[in-house]
Amino acid sequence: MIMDIAKWIVILFGLYIIFIGFLMLIYPKIARGILRKAGSTNLINYAGITIRLIPAISLILSSESSKFPDAFKIFGWIMLITSLTLYFIPRKIHHKFAMKSADALKPIYFRLISPFAILFGALIIYNVN
Repeated sequence: MIMDIAKWIVILFGLYIIFIGFLMLIYPKIARGILRKAGSTNLINYAGITIRLIPAISLILSSESSKFPDAFKIFGWIMLITSLTLYFIPRKIHHKFAMKSADALKPIYFRLISPFAILFGALIIYNVN
């Protein structure tokens, strides 16, 4: 039961990455605006971090039954560790980093990297067994 739920969460995570890829392709200014909001309030900051934990744990749990177990496990652990680390980084520093990143990533850059997000999301879904 838990494994089935974990697999479905991973599939939804892959679909989310694909959706974000298309958002970056079609509406890069909106994607940039969303990036600017990272860490902007306590709710956005800690909700975002906590929500990231769900697919991270699901990747780890479902890794053994996936087509590339090591890739899922490593990616899941990286997501888990970085998410937990963000709990200890002050929100204002997180927001400042997001703002600098949004300033550096012009809309054309979002369009250029969007196919990689779409491909990555598809690869995540493909890897679920």
